[in-house]
Amino acid sequence: MSKLTIFIKNNNTRKELDDGYTLQQIAEQENIKLTYPILGALVNNKVRDLNAKIYKPSVISFFDITSPYGQAMYKRSAYFLFYKAVKDILPSVKLYIQHSISGGKYCEFENLSEPLTQEIVDKIKARMRELIALDIPFERVEMLTEDAIKEYVKHGLTDKSEIFKYRSKIFTSVYRLDDRINYYYGFLLPSTRYIHLFDVFLYETGLLLKLPSRKHPTFLTPVRNFPKLFSVYREYKRWVTLMKVPHVYNINDKIVNGEIGDLIKISEALHEKILGRIADEIANRGSVKMILISGPSSSGKTTTCRRLSIQLNILGYHIVQISLDDFFVEREFTPRDCDGEYDFEAFEALDIELFHSTMFRLLKGEEVEIPSFNFALGKKEWKGNKIKMESNSLLVLEGIHCLNPKLTSNIPEEYKYKMFVSALTSISVDSQNPIPTTDNRLIRRLIRDYKYRNYSPVETLRRWPSVRAGEEKNIFPYQENADIMFNSSLICELGVLKPYAVQILKDVPETEPEYAEATRLLKFLSYFKTVPEKDVPRTSILREFVGGSNFHY
Repeated sequence: MSKLTIFIKNNNTRKELDDGYTLQQIAEQENIKLTYPILGALVNNKVRDLNAKIYKPSVISFFDITSPYGQAMYKRSAYFLFYKAVKDILPSVKLYIQHSISGGKYCEFENLSEPLTQEIVDKIKARMRELIALDIPFERVEMLTEDAIKEYVKHGLTDKSEIFKYRSKIFTSVYRLDDRINYYYGFLLPSTRYIHLFDVFLYETGLLLKLPSRKHPTFLTPVRNFPKLFSVYREYKRWVTLMKVPHVYNINDKIVNGEIGDLIKISEALHEKILGRIADEIANRGSVKMILISGPSSSGKTTTCRRLSIQLNILGYHIVQISLDDFFVEREFTPRDCDGEYDFEAFEALDIELFHSTMFRLLKGEEVEIPSFNFALGKKEWKGNKIKMESNSLLVLEGIHCLNPKLTSNIPEEYKYKMFVSALTSISVDSQNPIPTTDNRLIRRLIRDYKYRNYSPVETLRRWPSVRAGEEKNIFPYQENADIMFNSSLICELGVLKPYAVQILKDVPETEPEYAEATRLLKFLSYFKTVPEKDVPRTSILREFVGGSNFHY
């Protein structure tokens, strides 16, 4: 054995040790203690599980469930545990893990021969607890990709075998839990005993698998109903199933067979049809004077606003568009977050007094001047941009706080039509691996920031957690206030975004902590074949990010 040097960031120590030690052994030998059990580590800014062996000089940072990498490991392992328990109790069913809602994952069964009851739920939970008590290892096995495909078919995981047909690696990893195999596109925990907290509930027509969050690792938040959000997810799931493209491999097949152009046209037509329907609903109400459009970062709010405005123009309306971004307070008055950074997502970052007076005067029919906020200088500028509402005018207002009741508290409810826009990814990698909507939006933002805001991928990735925290505080609590939810995601979009994102993410150096996230996203994108951009129309929401739009932003 040869000696090597490791540096452990958790206790700021440098050690010489023999090569071949596992991370688990190093953590025990160095008596590393975190707030919660150690789940894995970053090794030279790459995520590794505790069974990984060290064979070269390394900088090691152990993490627990409060780390995004630890939480992801916990979730993936819990999904495998859940799958194993379901198959033990209901051998003939096919499990679908679909989407996030109410702080959990919504799941459904196919081929269930009896009604889904609380008794079945209780049996599944009891089996999960038995498997946890048995402390069964999650065993990672390397095998030829062609052999892995055969194993997936043998275990009834045909959708997983189909996506691995497009994998360009000779060898691939498969995880084994007792008599079951599966793969969740990332590292798992050492064994089932690490899954200390979970619950399963009847929810809508399926189940909700609840797991602890980074913020609350010791308890589960209460189950809440989100009928509007759930309805949008359900409608798009129904639609992608109807189009026979529920999984990534279906999209890849369309690309290989030269059929992707038609699918893009159908997806764009669906967006146009929904926006036309929304315009009709606004017109039929008769009392609407203001359309409020909100949504999280990179959800495509601006293009949605433009396209909805066109649909309203068709109905004879004169559209007056205003962005909340022009109503920021001056930089010196901008609130700061707990780290001392400017908190531009805070409601208090808006000049509410000016906004209220401007809206009041506009709705009275007065001509008003709208400021233009100079982000470089951190102040409003007055450039003579005067607007006035006519008898056939509709005010279209876009911004992250548009659904916060405090923003328009002085305006009658019947004047307002509220719209929530988000990229609610409707396809899945396979039946048990839904694509997180946050990944979809992050990839959009990486491209937009790089192309139009001169931000490096490191800067975007570093800021993303604070952006997400702002969304959880300022946007998502108000989403069910919307009259309508619009899903801005497109079936083929990750294939369109892939070449841009891959080129950008490859620029993240190994020396940066964000290298781990860049590596994860690159691996994720490797499962998608590239979609030719030429088929994307100039009015598509995707053009807001990749360029070439007919709209001006």
